[in-house]
Amino acid sequence: MKKLTIKNLDINISGVNEDDYFSLTDIARSKNPENPNDVIRNWLRRVDTLEFLFYWETLANKNFRPTDFDGSEAKPGENAFTMSPSKWIELTNAIGLKVKLGRGDAGTYAHKDIAFEFASWISAEFKVLLIREYQRLKEEENKRLDWAGKRQLSSLNYLLQTDAIKKNIIRVDLKPHQIPMYFF
Repeated sequence: MKKLTIKNLDINISGVNEDDYFSLTDIARSKNPENPNDVIRNWLRRVDTLEFLFYWETLANKNFRPTDFDGSEAKPGENAFTMSPSKWIELTNAIGLKVKLGRGDAGTYAHKDIAFEFASWISAEFKVLLIREYQRLKEEENKRLDWAGKRQLSSLNYLLQTDAIKKNIIRVDLKPHQIPMYFF
């Protein structure tokens, strides 16, 4: 699990199907360290948040069920309306939010697109810092992958070259037990 640190706050990033999911719970701690889940539920009550989630899920999720959400008792924007990440996932078969139970990395996670939207609701400054730190992390990962790729390519080239030498250059007058000594 990867982590970003923004304003002395660690934010966990979890990989799901090759996408990065940020801990909304960790981000929400910047607003309310004692009850970050309240911050997430308040964000989910907003009409503009639900519109964003609807559009995101429509584009990213072929199994999205927006009609199941329409049957809920209270409507977004009404005082009695409540929404939790688990309820959103259950009602709509959403994939943009994930709820992890347990210890350590427990909390609500969101696809990076949704996490950036949530961060902008927290504050514009927090969103900019989150994006910058995420880009820095990705650049570091690419550098490591680039090095690992070059290392692997060198290893494969070595095998190709040594196999070619074994096959084509080894002296014919050598006895089988002498070949390893001559070659290595």
